[in-house]
Amino acid sequence: MRIAVLCSRIRAEEKLLLAELERRGQEYTRIDDRGHVFDMHAYDYPFDVVLERAIQHSRAVYMLKIFEDAGIPTVNSHRVAVTCGDKFLVSQAMIHAGIPTPRCKLAFTPESALEAIEQLGYPVVLKPVVGSWGRMVSKINDRDAAEAILEHRSVLGNYQHSIFYIQEYIDKPGRDIRSFVIGDECIAAIYRTSNHWITNTARGGLATNCPVTPEMADMSLRAAQAVGGGVVAIDILETKDGRMLVNEVNYTMEFRNSIETTGVDIPARIIDHVLAMGRR
Repeated sequence: MRIAVLCSRIRAEEKLLLAELERRGQEYTRIDDRGHVFDMHAYDYPFDVVLERAIQHSRAVYMLKIFEDAGIPTVNSHRVAVTCGDKFLVSQAMIHAGIPTPRCKLAFTPESALEAIEQLGYPVVLKPVVGSWGRMVSKINDRDAAEAILEHRSVLGNYQHSIFYIQEYIDKPGRDIRSFVIGDECIAAIYRTSNHWITNTARGGLATNCPVTPEMADMSLRAAQAVGGGVVAIDILETKDGRMLVNEVNYTMEFRNSIETTGVDIPARIIDHVLAMGRR
C-alpha cells in the first residue's frame, strides 16, 4: 500500500507511528510541510491513503483538502480537521448532536463579551477559538479581570483574538478525562490530574488509566461521529453532580503518555485504521 505521512517536526507520536509502519514492512513517503510545494493543478498523487500528523492546524487543513480533492482517503478527513480545529465549531457540533457540553457564548466586541461573561456568571473560561495545549486559555474570576483580558485580546492583531468564545467554568474534581476513539470504537481513556485547573498533560497533568464505561464509550463515539469520525481524542469534564460534558475534540491527537498508562497499543490501532482506509 502506498502511504503518505504529512508532518513537520517529528515528535514522540510520529516516531511511534513511523516505527509501527516499519515494523510491518510498510513503505511510506514522508511529506514535510515546511519544504513541500503543492501544485494545485495536480491530481495524480501516487498514494492510496494519507495520514495527517501536522503540528500547524492551518497547514493540515490545506493539505487534507488537496489530497481529498484528488480522491485520496485521509486520516483524518478535511471536515474533521476544520471542525476540531475550531472550538466554536466543536461546540456547535456537540449542541446540534444533543451531546452534553458546557454552556458557552460567542461575542465579537469587548463590550458584548463582557455582557456575555456576566450573563454566564463568574468564574468563566475565555478561550481562543483556534489553539491547543491550553495556550491563552484564561479563567476569569471577576469584572476587573474580565475588562483587562478582553482589552488585551482585542489589541493582539489577529482577527481570531477578537472572536470571544466564553465557556462556563466547570468545577471539576482536580482532573478531566481524555478518551480515544478510532473508527467505531472507544479504545481507551485516561484521567488527567493536576493541582492547576488546566489539566493538559502538555502543561504537567498526570496521566492515569480511566476505565471506559458504557456511558463514556457512547458519549465518546457520538462526539466523534458529530465531528466526522476517524481518529480523535475526546476531552470530557466531570461535574460535581456526576454528569459528563464533552469539552473538546482533538484530531491530531497526542498519545505518548497513554500507551503504558492504558495498556493499549495506540500507534498500532491507528495504523490498523489507516490501512483499512487505504483498502476502501
